[in-house]
Amino acid sequence: MSMNTSMFTKRDVESGGAGGGARPLYPTMLESPQLRWSFIRKVYIILTLQLLLTIAVAAVVVFVRPIAHFFVSSTPGLALYILLIFIPFITLCPLYYYHQKHPLNYFLLLIFTVTLAFAVGLTCAFTSGKIILESVILTTVVVFSLTIYTFWAARRGHDFNFLGPFLFGALLVLLVFALIQILFPLGKLSLMIYGCLASIIFCGYIIYDTDNLIKRFSYDEYIWASVSLYLDVINLFLSLLTVFRAAD
Repeated sequence: MSMNTSMFTKRDVESGGAGGGARPLYPTMLESPQLRWSFIRKVYIILTLQLLLTIAVAAVVVFVRPIAHFFVSSTPGLALYILLIFIPFITLCPLYYYHQKHPLNYFLLLIFTVTLAFAVGLTCAFTSGKIILESVILTTVVVFSLTIYTFWAARRGHDFNFLGPFLFGALLVLLVFALIQILFPLGKLSLMIYGCLASIIFCGYIIYDTDNLIKRFSYDEYIWASVSLYLDVINLFLSLLTVFRAAD
């Protein structure tokens, strides 16, 4: 954080954190509300650009049929598909380490977003348009609703930091469940249960990460904050897609 920002924040704290009369985001807020709102806007702008890029890349994969067929009908394509699945997770390591180093952080974020979008597009390529539309609509409604709720709850003094350990434990259970499902397919009912559990878990993560955005992420962590929310939204969409495909 720059010296000017640090001095500005210190003056706001010494003056009671009022930030020039702006209303605090939560009752115990000491920092400047203007600085925090500026940070929040920056994160949501980055998140919006990530989602728009994801939609664009996924749409190309879905509508240009030879791309999807290449990945599923040939050995090199299948190997590349597996590589594309792992690249986003591999990119997370240097992205976490360099998330404050500009412009490398944006370059790594671009690689992370495009490769993950490609994997999402391949998942949607063999799914009916009706199911994709239903998943997109429900994801949009849920994300907006939970975001508004979290801001409302934070302003009234609620804190969701306690969700962290529970969500992490639930995510581990979900990963083991997915591994079992891959090794020993248990049918559509099991797939639907998995999708429903995953949807609930990532709804919890949206609340948890939004609460961190309001209270705990530092101003230099805008990349990591956007990545966290982006993963929550994408995973919620894929979970709902799983539920609708199992129910179809």
